[in-house]
Amino acid sequence: MNEKQSIKSVSDDPMPLKIGVMGGAGSDIPAHYLDRAARLGEEIAAEGCVMITGACPGLPLAAAQGASKQGGTVIGISPALSLDEHAYKYGSPTLAHNVLIFTGSGLMGREVVNIHSSDIVVIVGGRSGTLGELAIAYDEGKLIGVLTGTGGISDMVQSILETCHKDTSARVIYNDDPQQLVNELLEVYRNEHFRRPSVFCRGVQAASPITIANGKKDIVCGMILEPGSAAARREQNGSEYVFCSLHCAEKFDAQPSNYLESEKSDSSL
Repeated sequence: MNEKQSIKSVSDDPMPLKIGVMGGAGSDIPAHYLDRAARLGEEIAAEGCVMITGACPGLPLAAAQGASKQGGTVIGISPALSLDEHAYKYGSPTLAHNVLIFTGSGLMGREVVNIHSSDIVVIVGGRSGTLGELAIAYDEGKLIGVLTGTGGISDMVQSILETCHKDTSARVIYNDDPQQLVNELLEVYRNEHFRRPSVFCRGVQAASPITIANGKKDIVCGMILEPGSAAARREQNGSEYVFCSLHCAEKFDAQPSNYLESEKSDSSL
């Protein structure tokens, strides 16, 4: 295989989704909460997703151990500058993580990297640090899952967000069963996916007030895109088609005739 073929094959593979697990890092967490966090990690790995944690003990570590048990990939975002600082200053684990990224940003700075690096964020238990991660994820329009019944803020998220009364385009899903929560999150992500950070794709209704006159439509999901904002483009029969995300472009690539026929039918109405 030559170099060009190798590069093409890598770029054609879909990038695995990254699910961030944010939760309580205390040492006094009940065993049944830890067990459910481990089950969450197992489900994330079983679905072929990469897990991101704050490289901390407690519930995120339990989830990392569950993912590792299933052969999953776990990336830890450390607040430290180095492995020594990670282990001795912060008392954080290396166990069950495939990769540690040292941000040198401290605990609060690390939270921003956690959220920005995750396609989906899951809240498990947690205290003030997890509350900060929830706030960042919610303000930035992320898809958020809450594993309810795990104590801490996870059982208060709904009332907190209702009190905030702020529409950020975030989507929040609650479930007390790890498998059901992961399945529902992936279903929503894959069908109402993000076209870029902080913008949740729900079709034309969720788009800003752009008209066909000055924007182009993604023929897969129906979203009207601002000029120059397309995540991907394809040429077919001399016409250019734009897409809000690689996900939509890949769906088009798989069955272009279906979408072209649908567009032709719509235009004839």
